[in-house]
Amino acid sequence: MSQKLQNRKIAFLATDGFEQIELTKPWDALKAEGATVELVSLESGDIQGVNHMEMGDTFTVDHTIKDVTASDYDGLVIPGGLYNPDALRQNEKAVQFVRDFFDNGRPVSAICHGPWMLIEAGVVDGVKLTSWPSLKTDIENAGGTWVDEEMVCDSGLTTSRKPDDLDAFISKTIEEMCEGHHDAQEAKAA
Repeated sequence: MSQKLQNRKIAFLATDGFEQIELTKPWDALKAEGATVELVSLESGDIQGVNHMEMGDTFTVDHTIKDVTASDYDGLVIPGGLYNPDALRQNEKAVQFVRDFFDNGRPVSAICHGPWMLIEAGVVDGVKLTSWPSLKTDIENAGGTWVDEEMVCDSGLTTSRKPDDLDAFISKTIEEMCEGHHDAQEAKAA
């Protein structure tokens, strides 16, 4: 690999019930490009992945949400899974963590049900994105424009619908993490 992301530190925000491949495949790809990747969660210890509805592997948390800030990282990845973002969006520190990435213009990538966190953080108004189809109405009600595409990127936010979209999601995530800072307000005004 080319080590495009050397000296970049990327947070993966997840808790029990995350779709395992939506964490592991981007994790491995970003790490192969030289990024330092860290798993941030609500509690210390291990969290449980799932493969659709079947139990997957457990993963050790690097940091709890109370011990980190968005400024500690160059970018954020939010995997899906039905339970994962639903549990995360009920934690105000996790919601603020996500919001701070946008406030600071840092790239964010979310896949499948992961955009639920974006809705809760209040950052989808005026943004074009995609997700698992059942989030369409939620995104539109929050002011976002939902499209049924493999991958969508708007002002440093990369989104995809499902595990089948991971190759496009990862490729664009790496590109956006390489670019670094995005000024979403300037992009919307242009």
